[in-house]
Amino acid sequence: MSKIDEITRESWILGAFPEWGTWLNEEIDATVVEPGTFDLWWIGNTGIWLKTEGGANIVTDAWFGNGKRTQKVKEMAPYHQMRNMTGGRATQPNLRAAPIVIDPFAITTVDAVLATHIHQDHICPFFAAAVLQNCADDVPFIGPEGCAEIWRKWGVPEDRLVVVKPGDVVKIKDVEIHMLDSFDRTVLVTAEEPLAGKVPTMDDKAVNYLFKTPAGSFYHSGDSHYSIRFAKHGKDHQVDVAFGSYGENPIGNQDKMSSIDILRMAEALQCKVVIPFHYDVWTNFKADPQEIVDLWNIKKDVLQYRFKPFIWDVGGRFTFPNDVDKRKYHYRRGFEDAFTDEQNVPFPSIL
Repeated sequence: MSKIDEITRESWILGAFPEWGTWLNEEIDATVVEPGTFDLWWIGNTGIWLKTEGGANIVTDAWFGNGKRTQKVKEMAPYHQMRNMTGGRATQPNLRAAPIVIDPFAITTVDAVLATHIHQDHICPFFAAAVLQNCADDVPFIGPEGCAEIWRKWGVPEDRLVVVKPGDVVKIKDVEIHMLDSFDRTVLVTAEEPLAGKVPTMDDKAVNYLFKTPAGSFYHSGDSHYSIRFAKHGKDHQVDVAFGSYGENPIGNQDKMSSIDILRMAEALQCKVVIPFHYDVWTNFKADPQEIVDLWNIKKDVLQYRFKPFIWDVGGRFTFPNDVDKRKYHYRRGFEDAFTDEQNVPFPSIL
């Protein structure tokens, strides 16, 4: 039988996905965090993996799912948050644009699983299953009550659930995780009922996180929109690195921060580095983060900005404080060992 005859749709899927195989799993496992630093990896959307000098591995908003996969469904569900927000009916064309760069079922070491809020691209059944099947039997699942309800329905044991709200603090090895207000107004219109005249609540559906490590801190804003209360968080806490959900909002929609919102957030938080995320994943919210850099260049001298933007790529590593002065990420280019051996060419000048 020929190789072509042996190939099936299932063998293709198993052979090609996830696109990066276990490459990034192996990198994270092998990384030794230097004293006085912490390491972050962007695993897509708002998924961030933190590794510290004390050996903590904390994963926030890991998501290994996808968006729309067929055009046969013509309308959003009656109470979909985007339908609630816009009054529109047509199915939004949110296809997943970013690759899956980690194999969740090859993860063996996680100290805590966190979700910022209840939306499906921030809380993942595949990741929950992988952690329950392959990691230690005491790994906590940390999030607001709405996230706990979702994990509970999926079968995460009750004694693994840690329900948090703004003002709470959880310690994981050498990391203090501070729960802060979320400003995700989209989550406020996420409901399965008519909302006219209702007063929605936030704290049971979404929180922001501040991770304080021995080497510094980073702020995870989930899907927060811009709020003047970012300044309160910046006044109450030292924020070194801040992440903000950035995107090009379609007409009639307000779901992501704009470039100016990202800069205003960074200024309010008084951080050293601001990093946009979430713009990578949905085709209908794709945005160019260079706009943030360009606007920062226009405004930084006039407003005396004390922070710098960093433009990342999914699967990339960021080390604080070593990478504070970098403006853009580039994947490792390789070929560091060129000319270790003699070239296998007809004659040297051919290339």
